[in-house]
Amino acid sequence: MEKLVYLIWRDPALGSEAYRERLLGETASRLLAAGARKLDANVSDLLGAIPKPMLLMGEGATLSAAVSLWLDCYDARAPLEALLREGASRLDGYLVTESVPQPCADRDWPDGARSPGVTHFTWFEKPAGLDDASFFHAWHELHTPFSFELHPRRWAYVRNSVVRTLTPGSPPVRAIVAERFRTLEDYTDPKRLFGSKQALARSAAEVSHYADPAALHSAPLSEYVLRS
Repeated sequence: MEKLVYLIWRDPALGSEAYRERLLGETASRLLAAGARKLDANVSDLLGAIPKPMLLMGEGATLSAAVSLWLDCYDARAPLEALLREGASRLDGYLVTESVPQPCADRDWPDGARSPGVTHFTWFEKPAGLDDASFFHAWHELHTPFSFELHPRRWAYVRNSVVRTLTPGSPPVRAIVAERFRTLEDYTDPKRLFGSKQALARSAAEVSHYADPAALHSAPLSEYVLRS
């Protein structure tokens, strides 16, 4: 199977709650009927509960949802993209390879229910002029192990490397990351979110080694595993 990730900005004419219900209900059912083998969605509904998110960056402030789906062959994506475009003002799609450095080992809730806690969802482009070998070394081999020190309370970590952009006109993206935290407090309390001031300072100093700061976006989202 191949994994596709779609970043979605809703049509402003459709209210956020109406869009969320439509995406998680009718649209999800139609995506599964159209061939999605696995499906999950992270939706933007937490900004009201987090008045001043520490890690809200770039277009994360306006993102409506991020949908991940798995197909036997990404060539068959057109009807699914058509469904995702309904109610959307913008759709950015990417073919990715998924790595899971930190799986969720104790999931005990059913498909379709809101997952506990919060997803810190991030996407970014690599710095201009950085070759692939240096990019993956800095991101995978250096930052990933360090991220366990940076976020010691993190519950799960899914790391997607972008293979190619699928939707014409969408900006280049090289990385899409979902980090799960078990409770909202684990995410909103800096003392719980970060392992130490030293780790936070190191992260700030090293982020430009693998990410373009001008093309770094993130937001807190709610996860729904619609078919596992």
